[in-house]
Amino acid sequence: MLNGNSIKIFAGTSHPELAESIARRVGLPLGSAEVRRNGVGESVVTIKESVRECDVYIVNTGAHPTDSVNASLMETCILVHACRMASAKRITAVIPLFPYARQDKKDKSRAPITAKLVANMIQKSGCDHVITMDLHASQIQGFFDVPLFAEPSAIRYIRTHFDVPNVVIVSPDAGGAKRATSIADRLGVDFAIFHKERKKANEVSRMVLVGSVKDKTAILVDDMADTCGTLVLASRHLADAGAERIFAIVTHGILSGNALQAVEDSSLEKLVVTNTIPQEHNAAKCAKIEVLDIGPVLGEVIRRSHYGESVSQLFHEVPY
Repeated sequence: MLNGNSIKIFAGTSHPELAESIARRVGLPLGSAEVRRNGVGESVVTIKESVRECDVYIVNTGAHPTDSVNASLMETCILVHACRMASAKRITAVIPLFPYARQDKKDKSRAPITAKLVANMIQKSGCDHVITMDLHASQIQGFFDVPLFAEPSAIRYIRTHFDVPNVVIVSPDAGGAKRATSIADRLGVDFAIFHKERKKANEVSRMVLVGSVKDKTAILVDDMADTCGTLVLASRHLADAGAERIFAIVTHGILSGNALQAVEDSSLEKLVVTNTIPQEHNAAKCAKIEVLDIGPVLGEVIRRSHYGESVSQLFHEVPY
């Protein structure tokens, strides 16, 4: 258990359940803070206990169950700034799903690199470090101090729920090939990959499977599931290719629009998502959704960071 006089954990309003899970792992209660909206919709933050010379961690993810991503981002920046003004020794923002992570490059004339802008905003507000998970593009890792991966949690889930020799890991696109091959190598199993063509963003026109899944348990792995069009189409192709069972494991289950109904009607037996954003309402609406709690991983990162211990072990295994 950590010394509550030297470390404080505060939560924004985007994901209080995850913040509680992290605090339980660390062995401390959440710090006392009030985050509310005033009459014109501005975020108003009050830190209700001393943080002078403390190691402060602020938990707020890039989504919001009742408000916008922008509201969560402003909450984070204001919480950081409030703690900086109150003489905190070190401030770390814990943002499991980083907002605007998909806007990571200048892909057309006059386009902004919004992910970099957001990183600058958080830094300028007074943040010393950022802890985040499974960034959409690997190059964004250069913006942060502790980018984590959900891969160890996925591997543990596969080992405890499946007959591993009968598993084949599948990447739904070329961009996820490195993730799929890494998981497959650590499990000692085969992998397959889809080549896909898009007509426009979030709409896949054609997919071609490279690899064999016949009579195997096919597990699709990806960093993010938004509309789930890719996963649903991939599951259909896997079924046509003779896969015995079909699952998907993703880190960030955004599940927007008609995604839940699409998953429910798909060939997927189960969609496993982590709770980097709130998932209770999704799990209640779709019986195929299963949620992995990454609170213990983030809590262990906080403990090790506070004591100056190595975090590298968490890239390979999940703490018990």
